[in-house]
Amino acid sequence: MEIHAKRRRVAGLVGGGDPGSDPVAGFLSWCRQVGLELSPKVTVSRQGTVAGYGMVAREDVQPGELLFAVPRAALLSQHTCSVGGLLEREQGALQSESGWVPLLLALLHELQDPASHWRPYFALWPELGRLEHPMFCFQEPLEEDDDEKEPNCPLMVPAADILNHLANHNANLEYCTDCLRMVATQPIPKGHEIFNTYGQMANWQLLHMYGFVEPYPDNTDDTADIQMVTVREAALQRTKVEAERLRLFERWDFLCKLEMVGEEGAFVIGWEEVLTEEELTTTLKVLCMPAEEFREFKDQNGWGDDKREEESLTITSIPKLTASWRQLLRDSVLLTLQTYTTDLKSEQELLSNKEVYAQLSWREQQALQVRYGQKMILHQLLKLTS
Repeated sequence: MEIHAKRRRVAGLVGGGDPGSDPVAGFLSWCRQVGLELSPKVTVSRQGTVAGYGMVAREDVQPGELLFAVPRAALLSQHTCSVGGLLEREQGALQSESGWVPLLLALLHELQDPASHWRPYFALWPELGRLEHPMFCFQEPLEEDDDEKEPNCPLMVPAADILNHLANHNANLEYCTDCLRMVATQPIPKGHEIFNTYGQMANWQLLHMYGFVEPYPDNTDDTADIQMVTVREAALQRTKVEAERLRLFERWDFLCKLEMVGEEGAFVIGWEEVLTEEELTTTLKVLCMPAEEFREFKDQNGWGDDKREEESLTITSIPKLTASWRQLLRDSVLLTLQTYTTDLKSEQELLSNKEVYAQLSWREQQALQVRYGQKMILHQLLKLTS
């Protein structure tokens, strides 16, 4: 299957500027002025990239090689913008859980300032009126001895945000005291694009946050959700009398008390791991255990010492799980697949027909890729539980 999703990023000058000028040349000149030097082995280009601007290797690059370093003075944040003093004085009124409010105000101010220090940087940005463009913000990780209650500070990182995303990325951003360094993590042949990562994200997350997906099977971080209440529904299907239903709800309420499940929660399954391993393991155990064992488990408030190695829940161990666990998981997968309006076969046919696929709108293509990846993971679960 050779379906390559193109992320549409149309560069445009933000807040005015000379449309006849070369934005790349202006940006690279600005980089030199602020001490942001790119390796001679890389170049900013529209050619040879998956979408819009990107960074391409001019020569072979080896793992560990420095691609560029961004001085902290070149970072755009609430602390480096021209209204940093005002934002600092008003920080009490600007606090939020995410920590994004000061950065957003800094961006709004700088974008409207014709004399902004970052104006050549803005010239490479996508048009803000488009809905499908990435946000390209990074959050600096906290040091181990930092106060856990202190929110991360969102940053705009020139040059780093030119790189497109790939799950199997070949470069990584490192945080140092005086700069941020982009370093190659894999061999990058001449002419190949250099990819960063926006994080370990499933396709639905990429679509929600950045406006694109990675076509199957490229996104090795893709996941599928099984709603927690779907597992409860699957277990209820196996009850025959009202007394059994009541006992099952008792077990469900106990799982809620343990904070293992919730009415709005989901079990998250990846290609190679169960991301909610503890929650799903405990749920399958409690819903499938004999009545006497449940009473003991409940009396111990969930602190049993009977967790056997063969009951640990990983992708590779699923076929070895207790039969009742596998059956409940399988029933849950089948119920989840029923929530989709199309089946896997019809979508396989659509993806394999390049002409028909090309006639879909951009959003239809992205939605199809999201659904197809999820269904493939769920069908993998069906095979493992058969």
